[in-house]
Amino acid sequence: MNREKRIEIFTRLRDNNPNPTTELNYSTPFELLIAVILSAQATDVGVNKATDKLYPVANTPASIFALGVDGLKEYIKTIGLFNSKAENVIKTCQLLLEKHGGEVPDNREDLEALPGVGRKTANVVLNTAFGQPAMAVDTHIFRVSNRTGIAPGKNVLEVEKRLMRLVPREFLLDAHHWLILHGRYVCTARKPRCGACPIEDLCEFKQKRDYQ
Repeated sequence: MNREKRIEIFTRLRDNNPNPTTELNYSTPFELLIAVILSAQATDVGVNKATDKLYPVANTPASIFALGVDGLKEYIKTIGLFNSKAENVIKTCQLLLEKHGGEVPDNREDLEALPGVGRKTANVVLNTAFGQPAMAVDTHIFRVSNRTGIAPGKNVLEVEKRLMRLVPREFLLDAHHWLILHGRYVCTARKPRCGACPIEDLCEFKQKRDYQ
């Protein structure tokens, strides 16, 4: 795929959604960090249901840490892997209080040192909370990048690095959100809605379907 085609793809995605953002509910970098930790192998809808009850009660490192593991579990027990997630969140809150003055760090090294925070979570926080160009490659972005030909790669890290290199700079800040939403609602796993796709004529997928 050449640069001109990529520019046109992201121009259309931007025209359709000029101000994309995460579907996780949050109002501070800390709330976003916790929501993203909780979202591993869970839906944004499921996480929002839990945090909509949790955050009015506790939405700072100190207040969530005060709940303790068992107290936190009561709020997040509807989310998959809630036992390990509760332990990670409490440990993360403790580290934020002890090492970062209760603030979420805005750099990859410190973020990835937090329990439950891997590269993908760090990328979401850096991009969405701090406005840094970053690409959090999940299953949707991995699928869209490979299927369309925008940035094919054999693994998540390879796709991330190619996207960072190949996405035109003017689109880089929001590309993560455009790609994930496109994969979630249009370029779906089993039945891609090619007939309703705004970039169908630019996509290099060889098995296009007419699903609307």
